[in-house]
Amino acid sequence: MLILAKAAGIAILVWFYLTAKEKGQPAFQWAIIGVIGYWVAWWAFKLTALAPLAALFTKSPTMIFLVTQIPALCGVAAAYFIRKKLLADVAAKSE
Repeated sequence: MLILAKAAGIAILVWFYLTAKEKGQPAFQWAIIGVIGYWVAWWAFKLTALAPLAALFTKSPTMIFLVTQIPALCGVAAAYFIRKKLLADVAAKSE
């Protein structure tokens, strides 16, 4: 069930790396920031809200599968905002 989470983590690593390279920033540092932000958001949602949500759908395996993918989506959203902040910092430095 964690295939989506792992795939998203790798995609975020590559996304941040390529963005940093394009902007002339330290690519490895950006990639690490992106992955850490993703995994922190993933774990935070998983540990706080996943069990109560999954309990609502105990009789439907399909819904359980879908609900267990929500932490990955939260991690992607967190990574998006982290990237947005990093890009804003780069733009502010260049002005």
